Amino acid sequence: MALTAGIVGLPNVGKSTLFNAITKAGAEAANYPFCTIDPNVGIVEVPDERLNKLTELVTPKKTVPTAFEFTDIAGIVEGASKGEGLGNKFLSHIREVDAICQVVRCFADENITHVAGKVNPINDIEVINLELILADMESVEKRLTRVSKMAKQKDKEAMAEEPILLKLKEAFENEMPARSVELTDDEFNIIKGMHLLTIKPMLYVANVDEDEIADVSNNEYVQAVREFAEKDRAQVIVVCAKIEEEMAELDDEEKAMFLEELGIKQSGLDQLIKATYDLLGLATYFTAGVQEVRAWTFRQGMKAPQCAGIIHTDFERGFIRAETVAYDDLVEAGSMTAAKEAGKVRLEGKEYIVKDGDVMLFRFNV
Repeated sequence: MALTAGIVGLPNVGKSTLFNAITKAGAEAANYPFCTIDPNVGIVEVPDERLNKLTELVTPKKTVPTAFEFTDIAGIVEGASKGEGLGNKFLSHIREVDAICQVVRCFADENITHVAGKVNPINDIEVINLELILADMESVEKRLTRVSKMAKQKDKEAMAEEPILLKLKEAFENEMPARSVELTDDEFNIIKGMHLLTIKPMLYVANVDEDEIADVSNNEYVQAVREFAEKDRAQVIVVCAKIEEEMAELDDEEKAMFLEELGIKQSGLDQLIKATYDLLGLATYFTAGVQEVRAWTFRQGMKAPQCAGIIHTDFERGFIRAETVAYDDLVEAGSMTAAKEAGKVRLEGKEYIVKDGDVMLFRFNV
């Protein structure tokens, strides 16, 4: 599943530091705007304890986690929709991602400059969101000019599209994103090809100081971001990008000890990766054999043949059935053989909607 989450934010909020921690790719992180000019793309593994447990049960020759892409995109500034700063690069790069992780600075540090001269996370969010809305407004207005002319000529496709564009235009005029507009599946498909920026799902990442990561209850910046996100029906993840970058160099045992010292159960990065995975509407199924235990990413709602096709197109083309057992049932049974004896392994056909955690063996013939 080639899906990408883009990391965005104003300059110097911790975007590239966070990206370094996620991918260990070493993107340049400097204390001045626009140090990230070309988008840095990295593959990140999705943490999943179920994969470790399956490995214990099956003892395969190798274990392969699932993964997806994070893209670190150049910092945006006010006026980006009109080409200010690196606006045009920012907008073109963000069109290529499927979801947006907006990093917001929620700490004060006089040694790290702020592009606006002061720390104000809500203002930062509004700057970025408004620039995305303005860019979308321009796209919709251009499209509407052509579509309206065709609608007057009784063109059926234009007549179906025009009211949708008008709904979007009204939302933009009220500084509301496209994702706030209620669209049917058919309406969404009509405007899907426009690749609107504000229709992409959004996740807010509050970047806090290392002294506050264990308890952010007194951080007024984080509280403000949470209140804003609630109105946007978006999730907030709290991280300390600096700590996460340091932890990225540790092995699992050292990382666990570090988290314990900090008083944290789960790293901010693990939370971010899982939240972004969910934001993209993704889930995981597993294949488990002596050669390999592997996690596979699929879109929620996909049927068994489609999921088989993720492994190889021949699997989908020649799909016969899928031997399927729920992860919990397999773990409880202790082995695939025991699960079969307990009647927990099912034979699923072409209409089966795959569930997160299914352990599957596909039968096919081409």
